[in-house]
Amino acid sequence: MFEKIISISKNYALVKIAGVVSEDLLNFNVVFEDDKKILGEIEEVDGENIKITFLGEFINGKFYSGIIRKPSLTAKIRIINTEELAEIVGDNDPKSMTLGISPLYNYPIKINIDDMFSNHSAIFGNTGSGKTYGVARLVQNLFNMKDKIPFNSNIFIFNNTSEYDNAFRSINTYNANFNYKMYTTSGDTDYNIVKLPLWLLNVDDYANLLDVTSYSQLMVIEKMLSYVSVFARDDEETKRYKNHLIAKAIISVMYTNQVSARIRDQIFSILTDCNTEDLNLDVEVPGVGYTRQFRKCFDIDSQGEFVERILIAEYIQKFVDNETKWNEDYVPIYFNLDDLEVALNFALISEGLLLNEKSYTEATALKVRLHTLNNSSNSRFFKYDNFVDLNQFIYDIIAYENNKRAQIINFVLEDVDDRFAKTLVKIYSRLLFKFSKQMPDRGSMPIHIMLEEAHRYVQKDFDNEILGYNIFERIAKEGRKFGLVLDLITQRPTELSETVISQCSNFLIFKINHPTDLEYIRKMVPNISADVIEKQKALQSGICVAFGRMMKIPMIVRMELPNPEPSSTNASIYDKWMVELK
Repeated sequence: MFEKIISISKNYALVKIAGVVSEDLLNFNVVFEDDKKILGEIEEVDGENIKITFLGEFINGKFYSGIIRKPSLTAKIRIINTEELAEIVGDNDPKSMTLGISPLYNYPIKINIDDMFSNHSAIFGNTGSGKTYGVARLVQNLFNMKDKIPFNSNIFIFNNTSEYDNAFRSINTYNANFNYKMYTTSGDTDYNIVKLPLWLLNVDDYANLLDVTSYSQLMVIEKMLSYVSVFARDDEETKRYKNHLIAKAIISVMYTNQVSARIRDQIFSILTDCNTEDLNLDVEVPGVGYTRQFRKCFDIDSQGEFVERILIAEYIQKFVDNETKWNEDYVPIYFNLDDLEVALNFALISEGLLLNEKSYTEATALKVRLHTLNNSSNSRFFKYDNFVDLNQFIYDIIAYENNKRAQIINFVLEDVDDRFAKTLVKIYSRLLFKFSKQMPDRGSMPIHIMLEEAHRYVQKDFDNEILGYNIFERIAKEGRKFGLVLDLITQRPTELSETVISQCSNFLIFKINHPTDLEYIRKMVPNISADVIEKQKALQSGICVAFGRMMKIPMIVRMELPNPEPSSTNASIYDKWMVELK
């Protein structure tokens, strides 16, 4: 078949063939054999000549990607044999699992579990290309191995639909030790409701939750958190501290050069939002031989002054305590959204924001957003029953009935808007990152964060400008060291963060047609060739081009149908629309 080598360039050889060769040979692998064995792939068939791209070298039966030496012009050329094929498809690896089938060789393709699941991965494909089915099949293959089981695996799936529920809820039929849990944002009582303990959220989480747009708002959030951990104790020291803060705020307003009516309005605003049993608008203030309601002390006389200015000053000054060293360090403690609103109100008056119109407007925006959240249906996601630390929170998510554990945890973020869903995913991801980093034995509990419709979450946000980082980019850069790995599944790779994509080591590319997406993949995906781009254009549904750390060479892979299948197929229009006429 292969008559002779006509020429050899940097990365391919032109070979003359004898007779007529079918184009069915396209993408088949061949071996150039002289004093060495070079693996190649048939890239083009043009009449009597074929173009064969060099892929790597076999040394003592093992395949090594890339070549240093080229084959000689006298090298013999032959189709790859069974032993060599077994080597490049991972059949000889004891730590491998099945990925799919090679449609060219009708041979199972296996991947090293470490190479696949210890590295960030990206799965791209048009709607209907089979990527969701492919992901479901990949996970099912992992849990369906015969000689070993991934009992200690932790796969966190985030999606806006319950399409994976059908594929994974019967995972314990594979093995009684496997369990699946689903958390949802809908009102479905058959599943767990998504819940986050407020005290585990940090300044960055609240910045995302409350749509922070300026640095001044971050400082207000920091103050809010320091206050809420103090106020939630509700002891005598807390009451004295609240009185101190209110008194200081009132004094700071009273001695400004504003007109009395303006001062009164600001003080009333302070006492409306922040008050105690000692300092409120209705408290009776004792004078000499009489008492007066505190709000009445601010009546304005004909001179434009408060009628009880001295009485006000004397009463307020009693609550100023500059001797006590107040501890404002944030300590996690049980609190709810109501407590957080109180703390935010005190943060607004303690920073003197009332006298700075721009800062007060920005801070008030936080107050409005927090109040809106507290009075919306989304508030139920932050109503945690009891205090837990981070470790207990993560273990509670994984825990299954009868002291068992779940290996697959599916978060279905439906019935909430995209902005709120993205915030929830960011918060969970940061908590998982912190949990992984603080493990005594680094990487002892590997966790996968699988993001379906990843373009909804992994975007180029304002995080880098306001917070100095984006959590997904930080996980992409550092997560693998601690066993925290991202899997990005999307039909719109152009909308993903370039930094995150650049850190992915494995790729499953299903059919993609949009030229912008194809150009983006060509530029952003490491080591992708024009040949891989061309291959995926002609793929059938359920077939992908797989390459990266998990693969010895890029290969076309047919993913078997998952069993059971995810609920991701299109709605049946014919059955719903058509009525037979009799």
